[in-house]
Amino acid sequence: MRILLVRHAPAVERALWRGEDAGRPLTEEGERRFRKGARALVALVPDLERILASPLTRSRQTAALLAEEAARQRPAPAVEIDASLAPGVLAGQPANRLRRALASPGGTLALVGHEPDLSRLEARLLTGRDRPLATFRKGGAALLEGDPQGEGGAILLWHLTAGQLRGLA
Repeated sequence: MRILLVRHAPAVERALWRGEDAGRPLTEEGERRFRKGARALVALVPDLERILASPLTRSRQTAALLAEEAARQRPAPAVEIDASLAPGVLAGQPANRLRRALASPGGTLALVGHEPDLSRLEARLLTGRDRPLATFRKGGAALLEGDPQGEGGAILLWHLTAGQLRGLA
């Protein structure tokens, strides 16, 4: 099983947004930049099978952009909204639905979410501890391989910033 961890692309700044934080959308520039980064992600991860996204607007939009890019070369991977990827939920153990998704056989599973949750999940899968080894910048991603049930048993294949991904596109 391979797991692609993706932080949502740049969203409208909190100070400029008048609605609830959950509704903050991506900026036009954030969308444009992530589309280019998504091209690199699809090339690096040709077996992308499923995408789970946080229910927040910025993560759902990021997941949709990734799926759109993947659909250019093959059938689009399914995008599912998963409340366990909402900010603060992954602070403990991954929810049962997320555990089942991680344990399912097949191609790569992408998780689109937020910081600091993604860096903690990455650390937990790699080392069995919650102490982050790196942080995810907006639009950045990491690819892990291994047994997601055995926390601390995964292998980091790469961890790239959004700029690095765009440079590969």
